[in-house]
Amino acid sequence: MHQFEISDLITAVEPESGRRLPVRRAAVIRLLRESGDERGARIVAELPTDRDGVLDPHAVDRLLVSVHTELQRLSEELRIGERLVHVLGPLLTAIRSTGARSGPYRLVDVGCGLGYLVRWLAATNALGADVELVGVDLDAALIGEADRLARAEGLDCRFVHGNAFDLPEAATVYVSTGVLHHFRGPDLADFFRAQAATPAQAFCHFDIAATRVAPIGAWVFHRARMRHPLGRHDGVVSARRAHSDETLLRAASAPGIRPLLYEPRGSANPFCTTLRPVIGVRPHLEAPLRLALGRAARRLLGPEHLAEAAR
Repeated sequence: MHQFEISDLITAVEPESGRRLPVRRAAVIRLLRESGDERGARIVAELPTDRDGVLDPHAVDRLLVSVHTELQRLSEELRIGERLVHVLGPLLTAIRSTGARSGPYRLVDVGCGLGYLVRWLAATNALGADVELVGVDLDAALIGEADRLARAEGLDCRFVHGNAFDLPEAATVYVSTGVLHHFRGPDLADFFRAQAATPAQAFCHFDIAATRVAPIGAWVFHRARMRHPLGRHDGVVSARRAHSDETLLRAASAPGIRPLLYEPRGSANPFCTTLRPVIGVRPHLEAPLRLALGRAARRLLGPEHLAEAAR
């Protein structure tokens, strides 16, 4: 049965304008109960509403900022910044080597939340001075907190409330962490097609590896690190919603994009693999990317390799 993350249900915005829409608590509870998630329904039933039964947007914003603040620990403990640089560094080297354009190169973090990844990259300058760092999210409260943190830390990066694919300045590379499993069915392919339709040269999206131990690991971590029941609930559900390698590569096969998976499930220890990226590059960048990766290029596989392994 289809499972939902509560955080996806308690806020709603118009994709085009970013305008906040009212969410009725009873409607969210009904959807969770219809999916068989009585625990999730009980969590939502505790959230405050106005006299018309609409969830209090200020209370929801405070809750989501709190949960995302705790969730930042996961990114820190899993060393998400280092993992992304391990792949994105060679990817930018490949882009620079083609001579198609000079810097600055623009990295756009889609669904950046509190902007941990962008802020970490800005603090470490791990990608070089010619890379502009931009975080984008449809949630105004999260973007506001990300911007506040960046200013307090004196970091050279910026955050934008809106649609990452409608920015006035084109991205060179799109990235994300923990976003892909939120898209279901045709929405996943649409997500990749939207990037392929831009001038971007590549994307690199980290998400949960769909291993048999992922839900167990998610339960242990979120039980130990998250205080609010919503964070614990959504952490386990997100692991259960993780896409298979085959699903990701099939969805990422957008026009003009060569899809690649780094450390696919069959070539990695399921007890060690938590997140891994699906990468998309313009076809002319695959060879220079493999060259820049060096020996690590053997961990980069396309759809045809997975098909061979399945036979």
